[in-house]
Formats: sequence, C-alpha cells, structure tokens
Amino acid sequence: MHLFGWFRKRQTNSADAKLEEWRRQWQAAVTAANPAAAAALTTDLDGLGLSEDDTEIEREMLDGLAELTQLRSNIDAGQLPIVQTGHRVVGTDICHFSTPCSMPDDPAQPSGRLIFTGSRVIFAGGARALTISWHMVAEVVQQERDVALVRHDRETFYRFRCNNYSDALCGGLLARTLSARTRNRQP
Repeated sequence: MHLFGWFRKRQTNSADAKLEEWRRQWQAAVTAANPAAAAALTTDLDGLGLSEDDTEIEREMLDGLAELTQLRSNIDAGQLPIVQTGHRVVGTDICHFSTPCSMPDDPAQPSGRLIFTGSRVIFAGGARALTISWHMVAEVVQQERDVALVRHDRETFYRFRCNNYSDALCGGLLARTLSARTRNRQP
C-alpha cells in the first residue's frame, strides 16, 4: 500500500507542475486579453487528463478569461457596461459594475457589494459604506479573485475579494479603465 501511495503522490506532483505551467500560460493570456488563447488553453487543460474536480478552478479561470476578452473588446469599441441597479448608494450615477465581495483585510471582514460608477467606487456592506473617488486611485492590482485599489498616498489600499475569477478580472479591467479616464480628464 505504501508503494501505491508514493506512486499516486508522484503523479499528483507531475499534475501540479503541468497545472502550474498552464496557469502561467493563462496569466499571459489574461495580460494580453487574447480571445484566441481561451480555446488553446481549454484544449491544453483537457489534454492534461485530469478530472473535472481537479480542474474546477481552472475552468472558472477560463470563464473569466472569456468574459475579460469580451469586456476588453467592448471597452476598446468605446462601450462601458451599464448595470441596472436600484441600490440607493449609487444615487443618480450610472453603474458600470456591481458584484458581491468581501474585504478580507478589514478586521470585521465584511461582505457586501462592490459597485463602480463613472466617478467612484462604492463598497456597500459591513457597518458603513465606503466611497472612493476614482481620482484618488493611483493603481489597480488584480490577483486571483482579488481587486486592490491603491490610493495616491501609497499607504492606503483597499482589497476586495470577489466570488469568482470573472468578477475579479472584469472588475480589475473596469477599475483601471475608470481610474485612467478620471486622470485623463483632470487638468
């Protein structure tokens, strides 16, 4: 039995290395927002011969890549998404993004809704709503299912954990787009 356990562990390590390489290729496709890469990555993932359970996260990553490339295409064509919301914190602003998320760095780890309008970021959840004007955002960092917004003082950042890769990837792209548009409008 011990020999078979070792053999199984060795196979798992080989699969882990293949998945790690696949993830590097996926990250390159995300960076390039390459629509053709999704099909190639799907074929590569299927070729690994792993079970659906073993590739569940990677399938979610592929879905995120597909949504990201579609969103990138729309933004390049000058079309920001418009999300209908009746959330009172949005007021009269046009909403471009809305997703459930949490703030893992907050001691209370509140769950709520992350909302992007043309002028601000809103987190509605926890004890109070958080509002950040886009002109206060110096950098947007997206990693895994997290979107982090770094303020100009470089000492304050807000990390939002999305429930899936699609929301995190699209949220990161929209945050970079909206903050850049605000910076470009300032004198």
